Amino acid sequence: MGFVIVTSADRSCREGGQVLPVHLRSSEKMVFRKPPDGGWGWVIVVVSFFTQFLCYGSPLAVGVLYLEWLDVFGEGKGKTAWVGSLANGIGLLASPVCSICVSSFGARPVAIFSGFMVAGGLMMSSFAPNIYFLYISYGIVVGLGCGLLYTATVTITCHYFDKRRGLALGLISTGSSVGLFIYAALQRELIDLYGLDGCLLIVGALSLNILACGSLMRPLESSDSPPPAKTGVDKVPDQYFVYHEKERTVEENISILEKGYVDEKCVNSMPDNKQDSILNKNVLNSINVNEKDTYKKKVVEQTNFCKQLAKRKWQLYLNYWEETMVLFKNKVFSALFVAILLFDIGGFPPSLLMEDVARSADINEDDYHMPLISIIGIMTAVGKLTLGILADFKWVNTLYLYVTTLLMTGVALFAIPFAKSYLTLAMLSGILGFLTGNWSIFPYVTTKTVGIEKLTHAYGILMFFAGLGNSLGPPIVGWFYDWTQEYDTAFYFSGFCVLLGGFLLLLAALPCWNACTNQSSKLPPNTYSYKVASSA
Repeated sequence: MGFVIVTSADRSCREGGQVLPVHLRSSEKMVFRKPPDGGWGWVIVVVSFFTQFLCYGSPLAVGVLYLEWLDVFGEGKGKTAWVGSLANGIGLLASPVCSICVSSFGARPVAIFSGFMVAGGLMMSSFAPNIYFLYISYGIVVGLGCGLLYTATVTITCHYFDKRRGLALGLISTGSSVGLFIYAALQRELIDLYGLDGCLLIVGALSLNILACGSLMRPLESSDSPPPAKTGVDKVPDQYFVYHEKERTVEENISILEKGYVDEKCVNSMPDNKQDSILNKNVLNSINVNEKDTYKKKVVEQTNFCKQLAKRKWQLYLNYWEETMVLFKNKVFSALFVAILLFDIGGFPPSLLMEDVARSADINEDDYHMPLISIIGIMTAVGKLTLGILADFKWVNTLYLYVTTLLMTGVALFAIPFAKSYLTLAMLSGILGFLTGNWSIFPYVTTKTVGIEKLTHAYGILMFFAGLGNSLGPPIVGWFYDWTQEYDTAFYFSGFCVLLGGFLLLLAALPCWNACTNQSSKLPPNTYSYKVASSA
């Protein structure tokens, strides 16, 4: 009785209601059709919006929980800040792994699995006995789930949109900002009603809605164009052993029967007892010989297959590092990874620590018309949408737009130590929130710099450095406070980091620098200088 072994590649190819031929059932060889810039893509935008809303709402509004953890566990500001920084940084640090997961399994299964991670991590955090438990449950588990969801939503949105990619990315990225705005007030209200533990349990239950959103992330799959030619290694299917073993068994049985039939004809004239003994002997000998040959062939073929598989994996590993080196030969990309690292070291702490900044400045809580974190959240949403729309205009150079947001963010950070009232802190929170909306155009800048073919690879590298900055920024600011007992020095340091990154990126993007680079070396295929890409 025959049976079929279904691999993960086969399952992913059945997503979206279509089953591909065997030679197309591999994510590595999938030929994506032209982005539709609409249609089901708008459904992708909606579910990606709510996915980021649900997964990033609590981690981005962790400043409300941060104050509670300071009171409950009694640890220092720098030590406690690690919880929120890990939650927002660990997913980005693991971006290369997240990219591999999305490329291998697809956005839909990754999103569903990550939904369980986020919900489970939040619920586990409600039972935390100490700050170290929160490092694991809230920092690593929730943070890694958010990183997987972010990579999945950005990647699948870029597949569905080309001309309107800036708008689409701006829309989905506002989900996290709206989540920050709502969850800041929601978590504060839940803490007042049910306590810190009840708040985390309820927020974790809400995160289970990510599963419904992930189930709608239908992949954009193969078009009518023929697949690329396959190499010798690629010709080996996933069902190699089972299928060929079954096939050979049938052929051998047929040959045995045919041979037995011929032998039977030859001995028909013999006496019955001799005929039976000769037939039985011939059949047994034929079966034994064929079993030995089958076993030897199977061993040889399995050995060859393992060798081919090892060579293929090693070649993929070499190709990965070769492509990485090619990316860093692009001066704009090299400057971009330095800028994103410095930006997250300096620009992320306000969203985590602004509430504590206000409390340290002895601002009366009666003056609070709205939580500062909520102001950052709603203005970040406005900034993401506005900057995303601007990125779609042909006359806008998105790299220079991104550099402008970096320089203005640095200036705003320098102004925080001079804010001594709720009004000034609220204004600076709004400005910083709007400028932090440059996250919506960062994938757009990356795509135009390295090309859509290398987006996942390049974006994973850049997000790794962004996660490093997110993880280090708040603890550094907290340590500055523990050392000096005030936030002024910390925000001077933060502003300097962001300004330095902005100036380095501006230098790399100047036309004169690009001209010198083009004369000295020719860029590799599928890698573009930003001057050319931005005008395309």
